[in-house]
Amino acid sequence: MDEETPWQQALRYANRANPYPFYEQLRKTPVARQPDGSYVVSTYREIVQLLHHPLVTSDPRKRPERYRFVNPFEGSIISVDPPEHDADRRRMTRHFGPPACPHMIADREPEIRRITAELLDTMRGKTRVDLVDEFAFPLPATMICEVLGVPLEAIPDFHGWIENALDGIDFGPEAGDPQQQHRAQRSTGEVAALRQFLADLLDRYAEQPGPGMFSAMVHDDGPDGRMSKELLTTNAMLMLFAGHETSVNLIAHSVLTMLRHPHVLEQLRRRPELVVPGVEEFLRLESSVQIWHTRAALGDIDIAGTTIPAGAPIYLVYGSANRDPDRFHNPDEPDLERPDNQHLGFSQSIHYCFGAPLARLEVQIALSEFVRRVDNPRLVADPPLYRRNQIFRGPRHLLLDIDGIRD
Repeated sequence: MDEETPWQQALRYANRANPYPFYEQLRKTPVARQPDGSYVVSTYREIVQLLHHPLVTSDPRKRPERYRFVNPFEGSIISVDPPEHDADRRRMTRHFGPPACPHMIADREPEIRRITAELLDTMRGKTRVDLVDEFAFPLPATMICEVLGVPLEAIPDFHGWIENALDGIDFGPEAGDPQQQHRAQRSTGEVAALRQFLADLLDRYAEQPGPGMFSAMVHDDGPDGRMSKELLTTNAMLMLFAGHETSVNLIAHSVLTMLRHPHVLEQLRRRPELVVPGVEEFLRLESSVQIWHTRAALGDIDIAGTTIPAGAPIYLVYGSANRDPDRFHNPDEPDLERPDNQHLGFSQSIHYCFGAPLARLEVQIALSEFVRRVDNPRLVADPPLYRRNQIFRGPRHLLLDIDGIRD
């Protein structure tokens, strides 16, 4: 058996809690060819170059046949290039923020604060809580439902579909294991169930307009015209999925980081205003999106002394770039006042996450209230149990012992 590359080791589930030693090895070869012909890019400078490179495609359909893969988001804005990308993104963002909806995010702040307070209130009287199940998940899941117009009673269903679908994705040496093959087969059905649910919801909004982005998009008569039913459904899947997954992981990892570094928790208690740069630092340190897998080379690309040949898949390792010592001083330690913290937690260029303003506001409020109200939180287990997914890395559960909830 050939020795595994640092990339293959980083993808093993046993290393999900701490892939960073393998990323350090990866960065010794910024652009590393893998045995399957793909190229892994792990350094900040080179990833930024490729994010803006005209010969890099985000559309997996443009790859050679041998590198194709099942993509549940095929045709969505994260899986197409301009000009299709630009028109579809305009159709979506006109219902989310400036200039058409300039106050959409700011107007959500009272609701975010209310939900946060209610979730913390339900912890009263408990001495042990699961931060993921009781706080980090329900806040962004509820908010994205309100924003999109998804019934709140659907949360348990789509949570299960998405969780099982993510478990079925594996780019590493365990992809061929029988258990992982079973997860991958189950994933197909879970994606189909989610797609059917959203297609039915969009049909109801077509007949009877209602609140939220989905209804607005169904009835959009903007300058770019309406999306087709298929594109609406695919992008609805993307928005529901991405609209809470990154925030769940960011809230959990932020609390995990604070409890691993008590001076950071104390610093936020003394200076609550540091939560704004603090969220950026937590996102840099523990990137919610660790890797991205849909990029490929449209032509030969010369970078970092390596030529990525036309057609080759490209993996961008954001989690490694955000700890690149050539870009960030002392990158493995949290610094709430880190200057020039231009991390890649929300990517860059045309595929920059347009939901970032909502995610930032959710996490800033959640962490501020956690720090203020949760009395003496302690980790029960470190590291916690992680989810299987390699892209959206985060704890499946985060058990804390607490002394109580303050007013």
